Amino acid sequence: MSRDNGSPEHYPPPRKEPASASEQAALLARAIGLHRQGQTDAAEPLYLDVLREAPRNADALHLLGIIKAQRHDNAAAAELIGQALAVDPGNAAAHANLAKVFIALKRLDDALAHYDQALTLGRDNAEAHNDRGNVLAMLDRPEEALAGYDRALAIKPDYAHAHYNRGNVLQSLERQEEALAAYDRALAIEPDHAEALNNRSTVLVALKRHEEALVGIDRALTLALRDAQLHYNRGNVLREIDRPKDALAAYDRALKIAPDHLESLINRGNALRDLDRPEEALASYDRALAIAPQSAEAFNNRGNALRSIDRLDDALTSFDKALSLKPDYLDAQNNRATVLRDLGRVEEAGQAYRRILEQAPNYELALGNLLETKLHVGDWRDYASLAERIRTAVRTGTCPIRPFMFLAISGCAAEQRQCAQSYHQQQYPRRLPSAWTGRCHTQEKIRIAYLSADLREHAVSYLLAGVLERHDRSRFDTVAISFKARADSGTGARIANAFDRFIDVSGQNDSQVAALVRDLEIDIAVDLMGYTGGSRTGILARRPAPLQVSYLGYSGTMGAPFIDYIVADRIVIPSDRAANYSEAVVHLPNSYMPTDSARTIAPLMPTRDDAKLPQDGFVFCSFNNFYKFNPRMFDVWMRLLKNVDRSVLWLPTPNAETTRNLLKEAESRGVASHRIVFAARTGTNADHLARLQLADLSLDTFPYGGHTTTCDALWAGVPVLTCTGEAFAARVAASLLNAVGLPELITADLGEYEALALKLATDCVMLRELRAKLARNRTAMPLFDTDRYRRHLERAYITMWERHQRGEAPAGFSVGDD
Repeated sequence: MSRDNGSPEHYPPPRKEPASASEQAALLARAIGLHRQGQTDAAEPLYLDVLREAPRNADALHLLGIIKAQRHDNAAAAELIGQALAVDPGNAAAHANLAKVFIALKRLDDALAHYDQALTLGRDNAEAHNDRGNVLAMLDRPEEALAGYDRALAIKPDYAHAHYNRGNVLQSLERQEEALAAYDRALAIEPDHAEALNNRSTVLVALKRHEEALVGIDRALTLALRDAQLHYNRGNVLREIDRPKDALAAYDRALKIAPDHLESLINRGNALRDLDRPEEALASYDRALAIAPQSAEAFNNRGNALRSIDRLDDALTSFDKALSLKPDYLDAQNNRATVLRDLGRVEEAGQAYRRILEQAPNYELALGNLLETKLHVGDWRDYASLAERIRTAVRTGTCPIRPFMFLAISGCAAEQRQCAQSYHQQQYPRRLPSAWTGRCHTQEKIRIAYLSADLREHAVSYLLAGVLERHDRSRFDTVAISFKARADSGTGARIANAFDRFIDVSGQNDSQVAALVRDLEIDIAVDLMGYTGGSRTGILARRPAPLQVSYLGYSGTMGAPFIDYIVADRIVIPSDRAANYSEAVVHLPNSYMPTDSARTIAPLMPTRDDAKLPQDGFVFCSFNNFYKFNPRMFDVWMRLLKNVDRSVLWLPTPNAETTRNLLKEAESRGVASHRIVFAARTGTNADHLARLQLADLSLDTFPYGGHTTTCDALWAGVPVLTCTGEAFAARVAASLLNAVGLPELITADLGEYEALALKLATDCVMLRELRAKLARNRTAMPLFDTDRYRRHLERAYITMWERHQRGEAPAGFSVGDD
């Protein structure tokens, strides 16, 4: 941001000389006349002629110094004007001009001293007050700078440059509304002040008034079309308003004017990443590094591009280079740690996040990433303090962690909503333009698009496949918008064949996919991912469909205005807790979760010896993801093992670090390591369901309970014990147990949960009766009645669509059972 000194050089009139010096005076007058006409080459020798005759002629010394300054020979200028002041210390103009020379020489304290001298000699000099304010701004004394501009404006209210400089300082203080007013006053006086237009636009961006900012920059460009910085700033605003293609064109125009404009090259790469063109982004960052090989920012952004195309080792090298240039670059440190986590070097990643927090305790991204990393490997050191810090941050309106992971940390539905809302606001600080134009669709069938990266061998597909296959084709058109290419696996092929159209959008960016959904005239866009890994909420943030629904993949609120409905039931979201969800709540009967009655269980069940389980011991199991485990839950499980002789806890396949951590946690609670049995990987889901039948009792987690894992256990005939909480994620197993007719396995707190688990493990008759009841209910109760569920879901879609066609806003409703 440049400051405008705003005044011409001071050319004092020739001083009157004694009559004996009349020839010298005439010569000086001639030199001054030529100087004022811009003929410095002609004026300079005349000044020198004067000084040969009168070496102490103050005017000649001063004005020759000005010529040197105009030619950027600031050292010579300072010497000459200093000599002039030694002869005539009362020359206010010479003090002001010497101050300008000292600014160029970066001798700011000396510049300030000479402006003070100039103003002592003449306090009504508006230009000197303005210029002194600029020096104070450079010395990081903003309040004094503002006082200087105010004094200049008291003398000269229509002084545009002082208003402009005042706006710059107010902007640096983040007093944006006042800065805007100052720029407006400058432009009212001087409408063609291009820099004021540009800086005013920067303020408008900070105030989230992006369209106005763009108008201002475009106006500035009519005045200075060849200004590369203006084109660069225009590109930045266009990126802010989700116009990456136009932003790219703006950066390219800046680079045509100034091919070595570093910031344009870097942000050009960022725009290419926005457009999902990472290879081209890399080329742009490499061009930037060819110009500025010491640019830590270019290396950091290059690392992000490499990570997006899974070149993780190269990304790590790039982040390392950024940090070698700028060791305290927190974003690069955080990105590097995340790549370490992606590479499976979890312990190193955790150490890196901890180092960031040691340097910057309030760097919240590292705080959330650290706890997430630790949860994935069962490292619960400092769990309580880290979790509380994250919850405190969420309660104060920030979001240091992904909402998906927050479900495992806080069981408070209000906190979960706050986390989701804060995350949404961080990701989309302003509402993106709507892709859907409001045009009514005319097709006879309701056209539904399911958006997901998980239409393959994935838990969501295991649950949903049967429903998709049974959709009523006379009423519904179904489209898959898949974020990954079609999979040839058994489930992947089955899912793909269940849709009327399966569209791979893995090569398209969010704007392109939103346009596709709009052009397909989708009536209801169903998001199967929420905030889970691989999700692309940016598509729905662009509102490509008239109705948008959160369903199945994410058990929490999105906290976003672009999701209209959430599919639930009266157990996962009781009516009196609907206020904790930003969406209108749709209650399905029985359970919100679909199931597939065609899921196969491998016919050959392994033996307990095959699974390394005890023949006559009680087998507790929990096949939930390790990030759902926590110290409090593990305390309960270890007490159960100690109180039930020869019992074991059967867990999923871990990596080496998770194995080490969980065994250490067990031993610290007095449980021998052989009491924890880790399951081997199976070839197919059907094989897993077959071996799952070896368990006696499945133990749910809290506060983020099992979803598909609970369904797996019940389908395999294994009772599941759960503890309900307040939020959706803690109530899913309760919903499933109720729908399969086993409400007696739902407990209200962990004390009751532990007591019932102990009773079931020690009362073989009770457990045998429960298993028999589950075997009977699998086919008799609603949970595994896929077609019945399909009818309920379709009724929900029809009701949503009919409300929309009547012009009614989304609102909660319930679907009746058959």
